[in-house]
Amino acid sequence: MKKTDKKYEKAIREALTGACDIALDEVPGFKWLTHKVNYSCFPDSLAVVCIFDTNSDLANALLAQQDDFLRSVIREKLSAAGISIKDMARQVRFDTEEACALEQGGRWQERLR
Repeated sequence: MKKTDKKYEKAIREALTGACDIALDEVPGFKWLTHKVNYSCFPDSLAVVCIFDTNSDLANALLAQQDDFLRSVIREKLSAAGISIKDMARQVRFDTEEACALEQGGRWQERLR
């Protein structure tokens, strides 16, 4: 990883930690988030996954348009870190602990591949 990549990674982690803290307080059923990125195609390759506890929690969040709220918080935090995301609908997605447990036996590394 290049020096600039390390700086971006640190900025992404800090921005997403801030977004996660807000989501934990504001969005029922939200548990955590993670990201993947290929720095040779950055920032278009940045993918953020917001994890909810159950499929029902996620469905309720989508009905309440909490997905829009989460995307706006993530955009705001990344923007404050100097990272501009063009396509939030493509680059921020949602998943659940329940779905991972059922489909991959709880192995997130495998699921996020």
